[in-house]
Amino acid sequence: MEHPLPLVPALSRRRALALMAASLALGGAGCSRAPRERIYPWVRMPEAQAAGVPLHYASAFVRDGHALGVLVATEDGRPVKIEGNPEHPSSLGATDVFAQASVLQLWDPDRSQAVLQRLAPRAPLAVAGWDAFEAAWRTEAARLRARGGAGLRILTGPVSSPTLRAQLAQCLQQFPGARWHQHLPLADAATQAGGLAAFGREVQPVHHFDQARCVVAFAADPFAQGPGAVRCAMDWSAQRERAQLIAVEASPGLFGARADRRIALAPAAIDVLVARVAAAVERGAVAPDAEAFERALVQSLLAAGPQALALAGDGLGARSHALVHAINERLGAIGRTIAFIPPLATSAEAGTLAELVDAMRAGAVDTLWIFDANPVYDAAAELRVREALDRVAFTVHAGLYADETAQACGWHLPLAHGYEQWSDALAHEGSVTLVQPAIAPLYAGRSAHELMALLAGDAEREGHAILQRSWRARRGADFDALWPASLQRGLVPDTAARPLALRTPGIAALLAQPGAAAAPPLVALFAPDPSVHDGRFANNGWLQELPRPFTKHTWDNALLLGPETARGLALRTGDLVRASVGPHSVEAPVWVLAQHAEGMATLPLGYGRSAAGRVGNAIGFDAYALKPAGTAIAPLALQALGRRHDFAVTQHTMDAHGRELARTLPPGGRIDEPRQASLYAPPPAGNGPAWAMTIDLDACIGCNACTVACQAENNIPVVGREEVARGRAMHWIRVDRYETREVPGSLFQPVPCMHCEQAPCELVCPVGATMHDSEGLNVQVYNRCIGTRFCSNNCPYKVRRFNFLQYSDAITESLKGQRNPNVTVRQRGVMEKCSYCIQRIARARQHAQVAGTPPADGDVVTACQAACPTRAIVFGDLHAPGSAVAASRASPRHYALLGELNTRPRTTYLARVRREDAT
Repeated sequence: MEHPLPLVPALSRRRALALMAASLALGGAGCSRAPRERIYPWVRMPEAQAAGVPLHYASAFVRDGHALGVLVATEDGRPVKIEGNPEHPSSLGATDVFAQASVLQLWDPDRSQAVLQRLAPRAPLAVAGWDAFEAAWRTEAARLRARGGAGLRILTGPVSSPTLRAQLAQCLQQFPGARWHQHLPLADAATQAGGLAAFGREVQPVHHFDQARCVVAFAADPFAQGPGAVRCAMDWSAQRERAQLIAVEASPGLFGARADRRIALAPAAIDVLVARVAAAVERGAVAPDAEAFERALVQSLLAAGPQALALAGDGLGARSHALVHAINERLGAIGRTIAFIPPLATSAEAGTLAELVDAMRAGAVDTLWIFDANPVYDAAAELRVREALDRVAFTVHAGLYADETAQACGWHLPLAHGYEQWSDALAHEGSVTLVQPAIAPLYAGRSAHELMALLAGDAEREGHAILQRSWRARRGADFDALWPASLQRGLVPDTAARPLALRTPGIAALLAQPGAAAAPPLVALFAPDPSVHDGRFANNGWLQELPRPFTKHTWDNALLLGPETARGLALRTGDLVRASVGPHSVEAPVWVLAQHAEGMATLPLGYGRSAAGRVGNAIGFDAYALKPAGTAIAPLALQALGRRHDFAVTQHTMDAHGRELARTLPPGGRIDEPRQASLYAPPPAGNGPAWAMTIDLDACIGCNACTVACQAENNIPVVGREEVARGRAMHWIRVDRYETREVPGSLFQPVPCMHCEQAPCELVCPVGATMHDSEGLNVQVYNRCIGTRFCSNNCPYKVRRFNFLQYSDAITESLKGQRNPNVTVRQRGVMEKCSYCIQRIARARQHAQVAGTPPADGDVVTACQAACPTRAIVFGDLHAPGSAVAASRASPRHYALLGELNTRPRTTYLARVRREDAT
């Protein structure tokens, strides 16, 4: 979370003194020490011995129960930046927007900071303390033990941690009458049912895009959803020249945007297509009545054979999921492009939330612990979880925030952030990832392991000791050597899950099963929001202000419709409608999206929060209020309300208007740009570096990881909805999207500062605040800038950002801990823009001087480059022999954006390749 601030009002002397006193108090509370236990920095860090250089610790960002390996960069003991762990199988050094923004969540001042207790029914929660809770729990635990744990229930979200799983098992042994339940707000029961129909058991797929020549996604987005999304994108990009992507999607996704062939269909129509494709694969020939898209899809699958990969996503019927598994088996893809392992974060032994609610209503539950879950907000409305909680005498909620569920419980316990605790979790393919803290808890929170130990009466209450005990029991004599080495690498070697040997009943048998029922005229598809996911990141200002990939709106969610559906309902973008599913309804603004399927609407989840925090409260509409339990689709009715809603958007048109901005080429094509005459004197050759960047549009999937990484690295402020609507977003690198007939999906184009050798901005600055340095960088001298904004007006790329107001939060003490001390925090009236992460260039230069060796290619990695999961961004020295950026510029696809202006930009592009005829 970062709070967008308006212009600070004038303060009286009394008010100023009060704020000073509060700042001192917050400063003392917000500072934290290093963890007491021994933590191990990442093993490949020779430069970390220099003063002023960030120290990295291998850890993990855990989302939906799965671990993404990260390196937590610390400055003076403060975590300030997240990078991908190049040795971790789920990240290979890259990240996504959620991992990048997780460091802001760590420093969020709205995180829960104290134990809270409800002293009377319907009374608000009041500050208590750990001693008070432990005393209350001792009394409750003694009563439970006397009756064997009857009446005790534990509710968690997805859990892959081997240590926490062992603790849960131990707790259930201590209380044999107790039961564990899991709540997965995004789970689609059809996915689970499809695995059972195909294999007779629940399974979790592991995709191997590096082995695939043809990937067909039916309503799936493997580049954005699922625990292996970062790895799938990276594996595809590494061999994309020989891989064909085919997307059949209902709502636009990153995979479909990059697909070589794409069609938009409602879920029921996709179910029909899956059955037809399965029948064609079974007989080895296309149906005579197949349309062109279906014919090309089937031919591509058959031609790829064992190197094909088919995927199914949410919203499809159980039979479609089973048929997709059978298609992969029939083609020989299982074991090559796809493998199946047991579910890592769910357990067959755990009960469901619906079963828990039934037990609560029946009076069978009198003690309930809820770990890091928020069912009052994100459970199906039909379950009426809040009403059920009122029937339970002793309720405990443990979470990062005092959220909607905390407000309905008798006790709330602050949970430690992932970067403040010792833990473990599993990667997308089962590798054990160790989580080590980079800082001691800021707000006296405790980890789930420590709370589970308290619940079970374990004598050991320290998370570090609990984790060590768990792994010592697993590894025995090998533990002492394994522990430090695994902490340094971030994972335990050779622990990936072993693939299951499975067989389906065959396509013919599955086709004989009944399909889905007929679809209603209009259906709703409930999907996680690209920025706040299921709602857990709603209080994160970086993510709220991050433009959504396809609409470019911020600080909102929108009900998405296809053009023909909207026309039939007489709706246009910005119209408010009443959306109804059964007896439940919400008001929502409409966004008409050209690439959206007809006959359906997409409702992004994660908004309409009431207890997210100061940033996330009362934003957008709550789609969970309409979502039925266990399914991603439902019949929908829309009623126009005759009112309008204004979105805050960063890109108002997706049409290039005839300009060659994001270019495409056929395979083997070449761009020959004419050399422009110039009135400028040629730049001096020089002997130093010539820094440059290339961005490959053929690799870019529009995931926005570069934007958030740049914001974290360079202390870029959040400005708020109103300022975004005025065109004052501060992102140093934006990702533009264009719609064109040349590609079936979308064209994404990241646009940072071009660092022009003949820079128009430099000519008009009256004080020389923007100028060239000796290495060819277009630098911004902040203390010279007087805010004329002439440079921005003269920039044809519109990449310069002006601090119209005091956007940087100089008041909230905890947020100061996240800021990069190597980057100036800008004030009101100053222009800013991409600097090519000049602080990283300086760091590499200093390290080379100390080491006595010249910088090598790859020593300087910009924040955007490091985060990119497809390695679309290349940065380096044009003068370095054999540098990657020089080789990239030699590509026949190379071109300069607006090259006809002859600004000679150092940031250039590689055109996207059109592969519509690839097989």
